[in-house]
Amino acid sequence: MAREEGVVWMWVEACESLARAERLQRQFFEPRRAASRLPVWQPPVDVLETEHEVLILVALPGVEPEGVEAAIEDGALRVAGVRVLPRELEAAAIHRLELPQGRFERRIPLPPGRYSAAVRHALVNGCLLVRLDKAA
Repeated sequence: MAREEGVVWMWVEACESLARAERLQRQFFEPRRAASRLPVWQPPVDVLETEHEVLILVALPGVEPEGVEAAIEDGALRVAGVRVLPRELEAAAIHRLELPQGRFERRIPLPPGRYSAAVRHALVNGCLLVRLDKAA
């Protein structure tokens, strides 16, 4: 009987873990409405800090860095742009489409401090890498 209870407990834990993962995915990839009424999705981010700069990685596979806006506004980094299907895929039959499309925007609170006005960004392995130099 104890073995059956252990199997049931593991099954419940696995189901709860899957439910948590789905909630997190919806939090970042579920479209929401912006002030402009355009659909918006929020890409996931990592924020790292070194002695001289703050590094922000924004998961944006398939987005050209030239089409991304990145600016510091009210103590946060605002990253916005549009992800569109490549022209080669416009006539393709879609069997699964999980990567979000359309307009994205994300406001990332910055660690306390002062930063130089320059917001440098480049595409690295499908992520937008934003570098913010700390002001002296």
